Amino acid sequence: MDPEVVTNFLSEQRENAPEDLQQSFLTIEDFWDRKLWHQLTGVLVEYFNTAASAQQRLPLFRHFILSFAEKINQLKFVSLGLLAATQCSDDQERLSFLTDLTAKVNKPASQDAYVYALVSASDVKLRLQDFASARKDLDAAESILDSFDSVETEVHAAFYRTNASYYQAKAEFGSYYKNALLYLACIDLKSLTLEDAQSRAYDLSIAALVSDSIYNFGELLLHPILDSLTNSQHSWLRDLLFAFNRGDLNAYNVLEVNISKAPLLDEHKTFLWQKISLSALTEAVFRRPPHDRAMTFQTISQETKVQPHEIEILIMKALSLGLLKGSIDQVAEVARINWVQPKVLDMKQIDNMRLRLKDWDSSVNQLGNWIEVVGKDVWAA
Repeated sequence: MDPEVVTNFLSEQRENAPEDLQQSFLTIEDFWDRKLWHQLTGVLVEYFNTAASAQQRLPLFRHFILSFAEKINQLKFVSLGLLAATQCSDDQERLSFLTDLTAKVNKPASQDAYVYALVSASDVKLRLQDFASARKDLDAAESILDSFDSVETEVHAAFYRTNASYYQAKAEFGSYYKNALLYLACIDLKSLTLEDAQSRAYDLSIAALVSDSIYNFGELLLHPILDSLTNSQHSWLRDLLFAFNRGDLNAYNVLEVNISKAPLLDEHKTFLWQKISLSALTEAVFRRPPHDRAMTFQTISQETKVQPHEIEILIMKALSLGLLKGSIDQVAEVARINWVQPKVLDMKQIDNMRLRLKDWDSSVNQLGNWIEVVGKDVWAA
């Protein structure tokens, strides 16, 4: 590009910029003139991340940055493009812009930048409800990501965020839950506003409850994102998750009045009762010592509030989901459980385990004392 044209363009942009940002253009022009591409990229990224630069991002990108795009870090080039794309008039224009950007970085040496741009374009396609094309792009991006030994976390974060959005739109709650948690693992939670954190915690909680493949909420219960619901209008949802985790039917009955506040929960009300019943069953088994896990159907009915004629189906469901391992004696109406799926424990459950350990310690001491008394002659010999 003609240096005089660039100088005139930057001068024009400087005059249009807010007074406190005009100095940045002198620095940009200086670095461009001396071909200090790394330093120039850093100043541009900083400038583009300034809210007041919004109106100038697209002109700068189209008439300035594209002229030396090949000379700068391609991942940062895409980042600048994504910031510029926020100023497009609508999603159709934004998709066209990002499609051109994606094609520009689709080279063997810049596949990380290509994935970053491709995922961002698929995010726009989701908003345009072009789900088939978005899924195709996301699958292509995932295939490339799997071939990398390492990649910048911002690329992974963009992929997991968009992949989660796709699964949420398709009501595939288990896949949404997994990808949403992976996204949160790739970012600094402090970068989220309180409203965004609460929204993500809410969506994750709903997905965990209504998914037919998630029966262990441990990862979510331990995640700090869930604390954003405390003292909010959705605090009951956090309490509901913990009630499910410990199989607390009384707490569920108290919190059940809130379910109508969440359309998805209200729609899955019958399923939620089945799920809390399974949780109550696993909790009842967990509370018992390993040598006392042969439970009659009547006992299970009392623990889970499930009708006696439905107990066998409940146990078979738990066995098929891998929540329990054991066998059923249909004639004697007894379930013999030898394993229960581990899960996150709250303080009450931990205290119950402490009491069980004390009982075990006492039993061991009693056995030792009995052996000492009965086996005196043996020990003497």
